Amino acid sequence: MRVLVIGGTGFIGRHLVARLVAEGHTVWVLSRRGEGPASGARYVVGDAVTGAGLEAAVQGQDAVIYLPGILREARGQTFHGVHVAGVWRTLEALEKAGVARYLHMSALGARPGTGIRYFETKAEAEALVRASSLAWTIFRPSFVFGKGDGFFGGVLKRLVQAPLPVIPLVGDGAFPARPVWVGDVAACFAQALANPGTAGQAFDLVGPKAYTFKELVLLVRDALGSRKPLLPIPLWLMDRVVPLLDRLPFTPLTLDQYRMLKLGSTADPAPMRRAFDLELRPLEAELERILG
Repeated sequence: MRVLVIGGTGFIGRHLVARLVAEGHTVWVLSRRGEGPASGARYVVGDAVTGAGLEAAVQGQDAVIYLPGILREARGQTFHGVHVAGVWRTLEALEKAGVARYLHMSALGARPGTGIRYFETKAEAEALVRASSLAWTIFRPSFVFGKGDGFFGGVLKRLVQAPLPVIPLVGDGAFPARPVWVGDVAACFAQALANPGTAGQAFDLVGPKAYTFKELVLLVRDALGSRKPLLPIPLWLMDRVVPLLDRLPFTPLTLDQYRMLKLGSTADPAPMRRAFDLELRPLEAELERILG
């Protein structure tokens, strides 16, 4: 198939593009600079948020995949721009070009009424996708882990390695999560392209094992060889401190991220397992590679 990947230079995008190329697809990647990793894909200059180069890029494609997402607003990127405007312009371009197949990356927990801008705008984008005339499939992953991820190899690694005698823990750390391997996420997208039966459906993407946030922190701590004790920070104190941190340009924890953490990130894996043939690799199998 001829496939255009929007957001193909990001963490998940790099893994997905490599898989699609390995499976024999002809892959284009829309990039603001028109370049990216040497993956066998073809890079074209464009920006879905502004619409620049988008109509030309979708011409002649058999399918388009939209992956972009941000966890904080920075360098002119906004939640609405990346999660909503970019999707709207992409859907419009596909309908004009007569490209029917569309795969969309949302997020586990995306729904209106949460007060979390990340979830609210992801939900708004889902509504646009569902209202379109396209043969769409929506994916909602939990935390995605793999080499190059920003959560386990970034946030949690920095938390453990910070120059402190203890590791701060949000509350009692009981928030649940089912992290999913990036290879399984890429497999779901690739298999959906070959399976028309997945059109018109939305899938929660979760891993084979449930953890608490505290257990995740301990896994990273032990893998890094640290023996620091955990120091629980009461939620009543976090509720007062995080909004103040949110005003800083380089805050370690945004208010959105804090609220998402408290909600947890887990779902029933059964529908995903029925629809796709996955390895379901556990976090422990990848953690040492992720942490370097």
